[in-house]
Amino acid sequence: MHVCLLFLKTLLLIVSTANSETTQVRDALVQFMAKLLPSDNNNNNGQREPNFGWNTTSDPCNNNWKGVVCYPNSVTIKKIVLEELDFTGTFDAASLCTAKSLTVLSLNSNGIAGALPEELSECGRLTHIYLHGNKFSGNLPKNLSRLSKLKRLDISENGFSGDIPEGFSRISGLLTFLAQNNSLSGVIPNLDFSNLEEFSVSNNELTGPIPDGGARFNETGFLGNPGLCGKPLPNACPPPPPSAKKSSSKKNYFIYTGYALIGLIIVSLLSLKLIKKRASKNNKNGFKTDRKNEKISSSTSSDYSEANKRSEFSITSAESGRNSSQLVVLSNPVANELKFEDLLRSPAELIGRGRKGSVYKVTVNEAVTLAVKRIRDWDISKDGFRKRMTRMDRVKHRNVIPVVAFYCSTQEKLLVYEFQEGGSLFRLLHGSKNGQSFGWESRLNVASKIAEALAFMHEALQPDGIAHGNLKSSNILLTKEAEPLISEYGLAESDYYHNHESNSIVANNNNDVFQADIYSFGIILLELLTGRIVQNNGFELAMWVNSAIREEWTVEIFDKGLVTEGASEERMVDLLHVALKCINGSYEERPSVREVACMINSIKENEEKSMVYDP
Repeated sequence: MHVCLLFLKTLLLIVSTANSETTQVRDALVQFMAKLLPSDNNNNNGQREPNFGWNTTSDPCNNNWKGVVCYPNSVTIKKIVLEELDFTGTFDAASLCTAKSLTVLSLNSNGIAGALPEELSECGRLTHIYLHGNKFSGNLPKNLSRLSKLKRLDISENGFSGDIPEGFSRISGLLTFLAQNNSLSGVIPNLDFSNLEEFSVSNNELTGPIPDGGARFNETGFLGNPGLCGKPLPNACPPPPPSAKKSSSKKNYFIYTGYALIGLIIVSLLSLKLIKKRASKNNKNGFKTDRKNEKISSSTSSDYSEANKRSEFSITSAESGRNSSQLVVLSNPVANELKFEDLLRSPAELIGRGRKGSVYKVTVNEAVTLAVKRIRDWDISKDGFRKRMTRMDRVKHRNVIPVVAFYCSTQEKLLVYEFQEGGSLFRLLHGSKNGQSFGWESRLNVASKIAEALAFMHEALQPDGIAHGNLKSSNILLTKEAEPLISEYGLAESDYYHNHESNSIVANNNNDVFQADIYSFGIILLELLTGRIVQNNGFELAMWVNSAIREEWTVEIFDKGLVTEGASEERMVDLLHVALKCINGSYEERPSVREVACMINSIKENEEKSMVYDP
């Protein structure tokens, strides 16, 4: 009996140890706490309370250390919230960041002093940093911009000085930036004000114009900086000195004259070269690839970020000499002076084939990388195509890839986009086992931004009957900063569209084509929640999910990677309900995309609140 009890105790000890943070993490956190000295002003005369924890004889998760919240299914640390505890001392970020799973850090309303350490950037999963009401001083570390997942940053009521690092503008998901009541100087960087929900830099020493987008916030967020100017402040920025204008104009005159002469020489040489080519070679009509060397990707996806097989190709067109002006370059600096001849001469590769045509990666002048989509079997007139592209150029959203140029002839139609290096949502979800590198918060963020973008496009283009028509995870691309972008918007045929629910072609009803987008978005939400690959336009996935719900196996639906991460089951179920509304068999009972966006934003707000306040 004694042997059995001893064995049981040993087994429990092994299990407990296996589910704990490592000894290295525990010891490092004890060192972090050792530098946060308790104030003599509290009732304990500088001593920790008895159940405080944070020592080498206990475990952060199993022994409920003060302010520590762990993931429910793993006991790795998720949050450290140590507010209003009268801490003094300094911030040992190097020790803190050994806890690699940490997402939320709050040290609000203490007395911690000294500089903010550069090592804080090593906490790569941090989404929330709250340092309000301390005694921090010195410059903000430039490498904080490496915290690419950061959403909320509050450094207000401290003594920070120096510039606000320009790198903060590269944190694409930043929602809160509060830095009021410091001694910051220099200019305000070009933050993504369209994405920010909270912003304040009042009572600092900032100077210069307020960046574009800042006007959407109240002027109270900028007051107390005598050197700031521009909206929303009442004082306008002064114009540049006249002498500077004259000097600049004269300099520009000589620069542009030189460019014109160089351009004239280049055009003359190109003309001679084209004349020689025509005399010696009769090209066949149409945009084509070198068939001898071509290896087409077996993937039917239109994800043009990568393909399983690469191939070089050349573009030839008998029309290129006569009708190069037919390449219409829209208002986009990426392709500002792009010519059809540039596409003909540039090295390129076939990277994907889909139902709508082929996609090529084209590098122009060894500098600009573009994606060129060749559309086939689209029965639309030249005039209709041009009007559609021109109309869409007037409707822009930051999460929809714009067409930068287009070409339309009797034989072919080409669309030119800026190439995206970040891959597709499909690749992100299914490129690694169970999509474990793509967590719940990131998936919810993608769902929210795509819903907002789709709602914006629907509202602007519904009178024109222009929907997406082929929305799927491989048509949602990602920037290098992991910002989601809808690609290939507006390529639905004007008279017919592909019915995603019955996998057939049906006559286009203006309402039907937009309802198809709502259905497709619902399937994308199911793909985000389940981690399953979509087949047969999502019909099989929808059937499986509905069957599981009828059998009361709802929890079994969710991606195991999300469950292991400890994602909120309540909010996953909420998002599941949104998806089911989108794929409802009755069109009349489906919500609009704007209603869908509002529901997802509500879920996202609840998730944000839970990051700090949920136990």
